[in-house]
Amino acid sequence: MTLFQILMLGASAFFAFKVYEHIQTLKDPAASPQGDSSSSQFDPEALVQRADEEFEAGNMQKAFDLLKEANAKRAQDSDVLFKMGYILQQLDQNEEALGYYKEALEKDKENEYIHNAIASVYRAKGEFVSARMHLSASLAIDNQNAVTYYNYGNLLVDMKHLDEAKEMYKTALEINPDFKEAQEELEKLG
Repeated sequence: MTLFQILMLGASAFFAFKVYEHIQTLKDPAASPQGDSSSSQFDPEALVQRADEEFEAGNMQKAFDLLKEANAKRAQDSDVLFKMGYILQQLDQNEEALGYYKEALEKDKENEYIHNAIASVYRAKGEFVSARMHLSASLAIDNQNAVTYYNYGNLLVDMKHLDEAKEMYKTALEINPDFKEAQEELEKLG
């Protein structure tokens, strides 16, 4: 055997051993260098965490892709579906966002934030009755959420129901006196 062949045999044996080691860690999570399989960068929780980081960094598409992968691994998690919808809404893909929000709502019917998000999409589409229905559902779940009253006031302004809008802004301010946006909208209405 030549020196080159001996080196190649040694390299092949080393790589074969590394492949064997890797396969063993897949079978036995305790043997993995990370300690357990829950810290894998490919488990749903880690993917969601990475998606949150990408979202914070402004990488919407990357965040969406990571959430999509997390959803494929742990299908129908309402929080993941909600985040996917929110990102799509930020990307002005309201129809797709609405689909994810509706899926999230199917899994968590008592989530006021999902109702608020759906109402926001319907409001943007000019479907005021549907938006109103979801804001009412949100208030039925939590009637102490100042943001819901604020959103409801904005919807009522769009619907030209100005007196009702004023009441919504006032209620938002009763709950949160420091709610600057509600105060500004109320002042616009006189």
